Amino acid sequence: MKVLLVNGSPDEKGCVYTALDEVAKTLNEEGIETKIFYIGKKAISGCIGCRKCRATGRCGIPGTVNEFLNIAGDYDGFIFGSPVHYAAAGGAITSFLDRAFFASVTDAGKPFYLKPAAAVVSARRAGTTSAFDQLNKYFTISEMPVISSQYWNMVHGNTPDEVKQDLEGLQIMRVLGRNMAWFLKCKEAGVKVGVEFPKQETRVQTNFIS
Repeated sequence: MKVLLVNGSPDEKGCVYTALDEVAKTLNEEGIETKIFYIGKKAISGCIGCRKCRATGRCGIPGTVNEFLNIAGDYDGFIFGSPVHYAAAGGAITSFLDRAFFASVTDAGKPFYLKPAAAVVSARRAGTTSAFDQLNKYFTISEMPVISSQYWNMVHGNTPDEVKQDLEGLQIMRVLGRNMAWFLKCKEAGVKVGVEFPKQETRVQTNFIS
């Protein structure tokens, strides 16, 4: 079993990485393989509504988003990390997720379907809960079980060293890792004894304009 952790911060080894690394180490201790996917410092365009993804399951704009989508199907769970910018997720990770999740809707493999996910946010002081809520909406519209911890998944600090002093925050990350591992093992056990995935219905979309 494998979990992909996405570092949505422009700082490759900053506060978000420090939080994700704590989760990853806990997952490893539980026998779960991990990889941290860094979205980089280059600008990431928002979705332009070209809908090329509807035919291919990949974004029409080449680059990091498709690099992620090309490997997403190989993973059993996901954790997305973001810094807090103006009480919201960072612009880069927001554009990244808008495109990745929109493109995945028609992907024949449905890389996110019923795979557990969690969001992790990092802030110097405040704005964490609104950013956390924003990120969770990607999961709940995509039939992804949301993994929780003993508190909202956040760390505080202006530098990685300060995050390491946030003992409660680090514990939250470890509990998150163990909960993710437990869910994955339960899912695997269920599949092995023949528990079937839920029956799927043809999607209905209603527009409230007459």
